[in-house]
Amino acid sequence: MKLAQRALLAALAPGLALGLWIALTTAMVWATLSTQERTLLGDVLEPRIALTLMAWLVCSVLLALLARRLFGDHVEALARLDEETRVQLAGRTDRALPDAGSAQVRGLAATIQALVAQRSALQDDMQRQVQAASQQVDHERRRLAALMAELTQSVVVCNLDGRVLLYNNRARLQFRALSDVPGLAEGASTIGLGRSIYTVFERQLVDHALDTIRQRMARGSTNPSAQFVTTTRNGQLLRVQMAAVLDTPGPVLGGFVLMLDNVTREFEQESLRDQLLHGMTEGSRGSLANLQAAVDMLGYPDLDAAMRERFLSVVREEAAAMGDRIQSLAVSAASGLKTRWPMEDMRGSDLVAAIARRIEALGTLEVRSDAVDGALWLKVDSFSLMQALAYLAARLADEFGIRRAELRLSLADTRAHLDLVWSGQVVSTETVMNWEMDPMRIGTESTPLSVRDVVDRHGGAFWFERERVRHEAFFRFLLPLAMAQEVIDAPVAADATERPEYYDFDLFRMSDQARDLADRRLTELSYTVFDTETTGLDPSGGDEIIQIGATRIVNGRLLRHEGFEQLVDPQRPISAASIPIHGIQPSMVAGQPTIDRVLPAFHAFAQDTVLVAHNAAFDMRFLQLKEARTGVCFDQPVLDTLLLSAVVHPHQESHGLEAIAQRLGIAVEGRHTALGDATVTAQVFLKLVPLLADKGIHTLGQARAAAKDTYYARVQY
Repeated sequence: MKLAQRALLAALAPGLALGLWIALTTAMVWATLSTQERTLLGDVLEPRIALTLMAWLVCSVLLALLARRLFGDHVEALARLDEETRVQLAGRTDRALPDAGSAQVRGLAATIQALVAQRSALQDDMQRQVQAASQQVDHERRRLAALMAELTQSVVVCNLDGRVLLYNNRARLQFRALSDVPGLAEGASTIGLGRSIYTVFERQLVDHALDTIRQRMARGSTNPSAQFVTTTRNGQLLRVQMAAVLDTPGPVLGGFVLMLDNVTREFEQESLRDQLLHGMTEGSRGSLANLQAAVDMLGYPDLDAAMRERFLSVVREEAAAMGDRIQSLAVSAASGLKTRWPMEDMRGSDLVAAIARRIEALGTLEVRSDAVDGALWLKVDSFSLMQALAYLAARLADEFGIRRAELRLSLADTRAHLDLVWSGQVVSTETVMNWEMDPMRIGTESTPLSVRDVVDRHGGAFWFERERVRHEAFFRFLLPLAMAQEVIDAPVAADATERPEYYDFDLFRMSDQARDLADRRLTELSYTVFDTETTGLDPSGGDEIIQIGATRIVNGRLLRHEGFEQLVDPQRPISAASIPIHGIQPSMVAGQPTIDRVLPAFHAFAQDTVLVAHNAAFDMRFLQLKEARTGVCFDQPVLDTLLLSAVVHPHQESHGLEAIAQRLGIAVEGRHTALGDATVTAQVFLKLVPLLADKGIHTLGQARAAAKDTYYARVQY
């Protein structure tokens, strides 16, 4: 029975009891009277019945008020005190217990508050001791996380169920780039803690590699590994090296490590070179045969002039064809060489010093390097750039007699200027253009690359300029700075506290085998906590989703860096009344992907998880109405934090998201944005799980059954 119903019964019970007592007493007295006495008593009471009823009613009201006051001061106050105490014990909030009810209840509240404070102090002390004891382990974990984040190779670690328990930043960015819709939801990738690697690779490939590792372990291998090559859904070619994670004692196979390389470009280049070589050999074989035949015929002295000219034409044509094939192969080789140049971070002063030593080693120019910004770091291929500067210096010395030059390095906006400056004879623009396009040759050394190739490789620019006031001329290279790296190679912040949490070793203990989902404990499941913003509040009446935001909970932790946030073009007007709530203007959704593209991407993000939302009936109705249109069905279990709050706090007046968050000591940020509300809902859910456990609700099936019994479960959209 609910508290409100019990309060009503407590208020009515005294009056009803008084009336019943009066009725029973009257009946008993009436039964003992004679007929004459009954007549006399009837004559006495008949004119006083109204007064008697009035007296009973007044007494009943007074008794009801007294009972309601006593019920509120004792029963209700104790019930709310019980709820708040449980919140304190589970949530460790700093909220004071309610100072309401009788003096005895208030005294009990003060005593409980003191005990809660004492318990919190003991827990804090215990936590400090645990932290001190595990400091070394934490240090090793941070070192491993930092090492994994800095690796240039993509690394993913999984347990035997294929659940991801560790991945580095390179892997996250690589899988984002390989996504079918890399621009959607800011590239929310298919990889994440607790997610299945089989959403990326076919299970058969991984199982075959695991079987190979087990066979090698059986033969006594201490470092078993396997390798396979596969294609992604968007046509990329991946080479995957698998290594075993061995548990002790045994050792036994506890998981596996995947190291991934995208070899698409390498494969394409190798295939192109093979085609060119094949074409050259096959074509040259025929050309050589024709040349041999023509030369043999030209050796006959009695060959007439017309026939001789015909065979000479064959020689010329076949020689030209062979020349074209060789030139095509040379161009391809030069292009492949350009793509294989290594780009590295290098301090600008070190680069200039190396170039100066290279030029002076040629013995043609004396080089100064006084005007160099020592704070600049460049991202360059130092060898090819050094070749280009040495080549230009050699041409200046050989053709124009220049004997002194200067190297200058300076910052220009987001790029760097590297200048080779000299005084002396003027060089024409036409000459510089020829130097820029010719293959570079320095003494006996030669390369098929040109200065233009070097510049293109750096994504920069090259030009020649004269300064008539100073009587100087210079070649200028525009080069990239080291901080302008590609996103996929960007360094992770050095502060370990700011590093995204891409690892969770506790997932080694998790298994999906042989257990029904309803019987799984809430603490073991993975969740996608989501929220939607809409054009209005009537999904059946045509309102549409304009934003979806979601975050994930794995192994009892909120993964803030694995989120999904995407605006949606509703292809209809946004209600003016809703704009002040969510702040999304029509111009913000114009041109955004429609729900046909967004919902399948969100469905992939939420795969293999339990859905969680606040007032989930509203959000799920929008998703269900789009099933036929988008072809995706969200058939996984759903938990509603509104209903779960009503389960653990049935005596609270409000179960709104902000009210629950305040009750549980959660700071509300980013409210009324889809991702902001989803994050707050996730924090609320994590606080509700231990409160549900206090009520004996431990599994998903128990939580869903308890939620269905609440009053709010009757709300439908």
